[in-house]
Amino acid sequence: MTNLKRVMISLPDSLLEEVDGAAQKKNQNRSEFVREAMRLYIADLRKQEIKKEMKQGYLEMGAINLELAQTSFKTESKDLLNYEAQIAESE
Repeated sequence: MTNLKRVMISLPDSLLEEVDGAAQKKNQNRSEFVREAMRLYIADLRKQEIKKEMKQGYLEMGAINLELAQTSFKTESKDLLNYEAQIAESE
């Protein structure tokens, strides 16, 4: 892997033991495991942000869609009444 930077972090003993155990199960060293965990965590954060933005968009569009539906319903109702009136006149 290129452009690696060495960083120091502080972890509680119990968490370090869990990391080492999980890394060993995946046949990774500690650094590989932590890099993968960080990538997965960042990807999860991105997914959460996208979901948040989508939720906001749906909430904003909900009011617009409701207004459009109500307007269309009013227009269609008028058209239906006119159609029914025309049918009644032709009978």
